[in-house]
Amino acid sequence: MAREYGTARRVVVIGAGIVGTACACWLARDGHAVTLVDRQAPGTATSFGNAGAISPGSIEPLGTPGMLWQVPGWLLDPLGPLTVRWRHALRLAPFLTGLVRASSPARVARIAAELATYLPDALKAYEPLLAESRLGHLVRRDGMLWVFDSDAAFAKGQASIALRRRYGVPVENVTGDAMRQMEPALAPDLRHAVFLPDVGRVVDPAGLVTGLAQHLQRRGGQVMRAAVHEVTFGSDGPDAIVTDRGTLPADAIIVAAGAWSSTLARRLGSVVPLETERGYHVTIPDPKVAPRRMIQPHGQGFLATPMTMGLRVAGTVELASLEAAPDWRRAEVLLAKARRLFPGIDTANATRWMGHRPSLPDSKPVIGRSPMHKNVFYAFGHGHLGLTGAAATGRHIGDLVAGRPTAIDLKPFAIDRF
Repeated sequence: MAREYGTARRVVVIGAGIVGTACACWLARDGHAVTLVDRQAPGTATSFGNAGAISPGSIEPLGTPGMLWQVPGWLLDPLGPLTVRWRHALRLAPFLTGLVRASSPARVARIAAELATYLPDALKAYEPLLAESRLGHLVRRDGMLWVFDSDAAFAKGQASIALRRRYGVPVENVTGDAMRQMEPALAPDLRHAVFLPDVGRVVDPAGLVTGLAQHLQRRGGQVMRAAVHEVTFGSDGPDAIVTDRGTLPADAIIVAAGAWSSTLARRLGSVVPLETERGYHVTIPDPKVAPRRMIQPHGQGFLATPMTMGLRVAGTVELASLEAAPDWRRAEVLLAKARRLFPGIDTANATRWMGHRPSLPDSKPVIGRSPMHKNVFYAFGHGHLGLTGAAATGRHIGDLVAGRPTAIDLKPFAIDRF
């Protein structure tokens, strides 16, 4: 007898970053027997080093009008906010072509409208998970200050501000005096700011993922440290995951393996233009001078976030392969930017890190059921929105597996849109 996907009880979630772990937790809430499998421990890969933002208003895609003319600069400036390693440019051509196509004014408006359906509940979707796991202390809801270092930068930022306001994202103008009162540590030459009150920050991203994985285990779920080698097929489709620690029978399979998801998707019949946006961070353990909340300098490609382990300065985009060695000069650039943003900061003993954001050309994740197999579900490609969208994605995946209607139309996020 063929299985009905809505009655699945043995669920294997591949990928123990924040997205996969959130999916596993939502599925466990429905009573499924969930196994979360990853070759690394939960929260030790990409989710370890993000900037900590849960940002419901991040509806502007990476590709914006005029992007085509910026591509030569990306190839020539290895230390810019967005760079392409020229040795990888040919292999990246399909992704870059898709990125440029997605940057037209009409496409940007459509992508923003679609993300505006997905992101508003980003913080709300975390609430049940945080309450049940007793991890609410890791999330602060004190907003983000978006700062501009010149009149020209503020004028250029108006398009981004207007796009957010168009879709109901609260953006409050802040005078220079108010900016100083909110954040005395900021450089005196900063001229303008806006405040986004609905942005939350996670003060320990790795701790959040680890804590949610522990909560999953308390609910009876399993966490397996193993490399996934293959998917086996029975008469009704995929029925097990083969790992280096044995075979896991599965009534439903969730692919949430971040930048490594495209290989699994291809084996399951779907090809996606997934690439890795390599991001860097530096964490300053005792900065002496630091902000009270998250700060984002407009157009500079990074965020500064106070966390439990110090001040984290994270961001930039480097397009290269998964195997390419880190360019640690980019971490040094982040430290230099921190010194300019917060005069008097002590950057001694800063640690550095590089990770892989799983990104798609249209800046939207893949969330939904496989068009090939009714018991396979995809949750990857979140780019800069992994931490922001993880809980909402997990809730949607839970609804799909249970056979319930989803809260939003997931067609714009389907894997076959490419």
